[in-house]
Amino acid sequence: MPVRWSRPVAVKIDRRSIWLLLVLKGLRPLFFLALAVLFWYIVSLPTPQGLTPEGQRAMAIFMVCLVLWVSNVVPLAITSILAIVLVPLLDVLSTQQTYALFGNEAVFFILGAFILAGAVMQSGLSNRVALAILERFGASPRRLLVSIFLLAASLSCLMSEHGVAAMLFPIVLEIAKGLELRPGRSNYGKLLFLSLAWGCVIGGVATFLGGARVPLAAGILKETTGETIGFLTYTVSVAPLVAAMLGVGYLVLTRTFPMDIESVEKAREVLGRRIYEMGKVSYREYAVGAVMAGTVVVWMTLGHSLGLANIALTAVVLLFALRLVRWKDIEEYVNWGIILMYGGAIILGASLEKSGAALWLADRTIGEWVEAPWAVVALFSLVTLVLTEGISNAAVIAILVPISVGMAENFGMEPATLTYAVAVPAGLAFTLPLSTPANAIAVSSSYVTVRDMAKIGILMSASAWVLFNLVANLYWPLVGGGR
Repeated sequence: MPVRWSRPVAVKIDRRSIWLLLVLKGLRPLFFLALAVLFWYIVSLPTPQGLTPEGQRAMAIFMVCLVLWVSNVVPLAITSILAIVLVPLLDVLSTQQTYALFGNEAVFFILGAFILAGAVMQSGLSNRVALAILERFGASPRRLLVSIFLLAASLSCLMSEHGVAAMLFPIVLEIAKGLELRPGRSNYGKLLFLSLAWGCVIGGVATFLGGARVPLAAGILKETTGETIGFLTYTVSVAPLVAAMLGVGYLVLTRTFPMDIESVEKAREVLGRRIYEMGKVSYREYAVGAVMAGTVVVWMTLGHSLGLANIALTAVVLLFALRLVRWKDIEEYVNWGIILMYGGAIILGASLEKSGAALWLADRTIGEWVEAPWAVVALFSLVTLVLTEGISNAAVIAILVPISVGMAENFGMEPATLTYAVAVPAGLAFTLPLSTPANAIAVSSSYVTVRDMAKIGILMSASAWVLFNLVANLYWPLVGGGR
């Protein structure tokens, strides 16, 4: 019987020194050991004047979570679980109080919004609307670009900006390929994908539905002060900022990357073919669209009296009662990690406020630097814009909203105003792909490089800071916004 020789397996030999390998292997345990020492050190210090022992322990938990959220050594949700465990164990809040906070309205609003957005995408309605708008209004390079920009912004007002970016990406990619644009070289290719990303980012701050940031900030505000932010009040407060950012974004994009094509006929052929393949609008699409539209109307008109979460969950029950969705189809659209992360963030924020740690911390950090209310808003919005480029925007809110609420009392300001100063800029990340999935999706196309994005993203971030503070100081006093 002939002997069969198998192909030799390639063996890669690691030639680094054994000491280097041991150091690398030991870095992770050393990191957690150092974190534990930091935690023990803060807890063991004599309690500073003006801070309660419970506040000191809350500060220690906050510092540990801050390091873990910024370093991302463990998933964000796991850091939140650690906070949930430590708060009652260190007797900052009772066990009953701690776990009751997880049932915050904001957490269930986010859950309902995830399911509603999942139903819209799963039915194919959002895809059909996107294709129809692009085919109808994209008759020239400029009009097609504006259509993608405004479509991404509009859809992000109604569903997660991340979901919108993921949904529109294959359509924009097909358009770019249909136009035979060269990845990394074509200005129009860069414009298409940056318009997609920035449209999602700007539209995502327009309502409570663009991401879970604003519901999270509103949830922390409610748990710490009892104040609420209404759906319509928020939208009216940020509408001028969104409109201005869309205008500035379009100018920055088209001035930086002049259009280098004259016709988009091939793209229109692609869109027409995709629409034909989808067939006629189904009953399911009509019904899901009607439920979503009705829900938004009730949010805007009766959200304050009925409760945003109650409305969202009623709409979810209606979807299942009418058999418009199945649970197994929706499960993939619900990010349970985000739910856990936000629940933990609300608990941590409440523990900082109720123990007096937030007020003490705010007084001894930011209070030393600013004196006027407008300067407090400017400082918080600037710090938020810088942090959100490097770490999760949800983590930024979990870190800064409790401090901002504590700061408001010192300056005689509405806590909601400073909540806005964190919640809105936390969504305006334009510079790096790690800032938000919409930016990462644009870079993953290969038509946009990190350098392209960073080059003009810094300008957009600076514009966002200036415009936000102009709106906060000139527009909000006229309409009672930011409350």
